[in-house]
Amino acid sequence: MLKVGDKAPDIRVQTDAGESFRLADMKGKRVVLYFYPKADTPGCTVEACEFRDDLKAFAKKGAAVVGVSPDKPAAQAKFKQKYDLPFTLLADEEKAAAQAYGVWQEKNMYGRKVMGIVRTTFVIGPDGKIEKIYNSVKAKGHAAQVLADLG
Repeated sequence: MLKVGDKAPDIRVQTDAGESFRLADMKGKRVVLYFYPKADTPGCTVEACEFRDDLKAFAKKGAAVVGVSPDKPAAQAKFKQKYDLPFTLLADEEKAAAQAYGVWQEKNMYGRKVMGIVRTTFVIGPDGKIEKIYNSVKAKGHAAQVLADLG
């Protein structure tokens, strides 16, 4: 399991626009990297829209917001367009990023055990090290909590 102070694993995945994304390319910036289970589902929509609504405040604090789920780039693009999300969504189809960050886990869904994303957010400092981890996040109010913690 990753912990505060660890070097954030570099990830290489496609964006919602089908472009290549590498976390290492964001070195020098603070990044709010949030993992969510599935685009355009109720909880994920609440979380994404709250990040959208607070995006200017995140920018004022020098933080870029990046969302990650195992959806395909086309699904991410549709989600982004539908809710006018002004930040990058990453398509982690192979679940490599989720596994690198330890958020691809067994979950209990309606009494059945399934593998999936455990909603988790990592704040990564300009030096590429993890500054804060939010585990098992509740979607509503999460963006405001992260924003408040950025100081």
